[in-house]
Amino acid sequence: MSVLLDPLSHVPVGAPTARLHVALSGGLDSSALLHAIATQWRGRREVHAIHVHHGLQADADAWATHCAALCASLQVPLQVVRVTVDRSAGEGLEAAARRARHAAFAQVMAPGDVLVAAHHQDDQAETFLLRALRASGPDGLAAMRPWRVFADGWLWRPWLSVSHGEIAGYAQAQGLHWIEDGSNADTALDRNFLRHQVLPLLRQRWPHADAALARSAALNAQASELLTEQDQAALHAARTADPMMLSVTTLQAMDAARRARVLRLWIAQCALPPFPARGVAQVESSLLIARTDAQACFEWDGACLHRWGDQLHAGLAIAPLALDWQAEWDGRQVLQLPAGGRLQLRGIGAFDAPVHVTARRGGERITLPGRRHSHALKHVLQDAGMPPWRRLQLPLLRDAHGEVLAAGDAIYSSGFARWLQENAASLHWSPPGRD
Repeated sequence: MSVLLDPLSHVPVGAPTARLHVALSGGLDSSALLHAIATQWRGRREVHAIHVHHGLQADADAWATHCAALCASLQVPLQVVRVTVDRSAGEGLEAAARRARHAAFAQVMAPGDVLVAAHHQDDQAETFLLRALRASGPDGLAAMRPWRVFADGWLWRPWLSVSHGEIAGYAQAQGLHWIEDGSNADTALDRNFLRHQVLPLLRQRWPHADAALARSAALNAQASELLTEQDQAALHAARTADPMMLSVTTLQAMDAARRARVLRLWIAQCALPPFPARGVAQVESSLLIARTDAQACFEWDGACLHRWGDQLHAGLAIAPLALDWQAEWDGRQVLQLPAGGRLQLRGIGAFDAPVHVTARRGGERITLPGRRHSHALKHVLQDAGMPPWRRLQLPLLRDAHGEVLAAGDAIYSSGFARWLQENAASLHWSPPGRD
């Protein structure tokens, strides 16, 4: 087991091995991991422990006390982070607790820090089976990786090839004490059902079932890495100047399987919720074959994918400005818009006189620089290539007589453009989702 904790072992290129934070629940696995890290790395790396207090069990305070005593005996600094598990997203208790726990870890870690977790071979086998039962592809069946980027640092799982039995033997040999979490016996939870009902049966017939399933996860991880390299190249070919847009023509030239992977990778890089299978189906059946002026879209989990022209646009699903919304603005402060986004006047303290900011209501006209006659704002925005959904969020600046001075920061009237130039000023509109 000591080899698995060597500071030069299994470290990916670019991953630091400086300050380590051991995720400590107080159970057998994490207690053994903290002991092994603290004793084998003492003097070579700065070691800390993090205990997340979920407050979900009556013994939660006792668990925190136990962790404090273990850390004191090992002379390891401990940080206890109390969290509230929010289940409003509709996910199960396990998932909600995991999300709260990961947020707590991310909060504690400084850039470049390494979070060390005690997941082992048995955990990997369970994860592989869970993913397989959810019909996951190679990316999902890769299960847990030894190293991955986490928050502003890294997550390291050094014991993925070590069995729970080996860890228990280590803990007993070292005379360690740990907490037994009663919820781990609840077979109503999927993972516990696999742990207590399914895997014991598999081991009776195939004693090395855990190792075989973990090996399959590792092979899928290798396949996933190769596929991801090809996905990155295909995504690069489909990109436009705006990272939130892809070329439809380039996507159409890909085979469907590659296109699905590219879409999921792109959505992940856009920091949007994971793209669901029904979204891939909608792209195939609707968005890719829609007329260029059809404004086809797909929404999921607060995000939205639009087809417009030869492009797919990804972003947050943002409500338009209410037709009756208006505000008076002197330009001195940033103006926060009700649907998200903001307006800011730079380079000068304020307007000569306050302007009225409203939503588009239809029928507006504007006289552009160098033109004698006014034009329909709708046609001007179309000619400027502004997507239809963005036009619905567009704030208009008007003077005291209701004349349109500006549409966001893209379209200016002749007089307003001249005023900005004369005063070395500029107007900046941050659309919703791009603050």
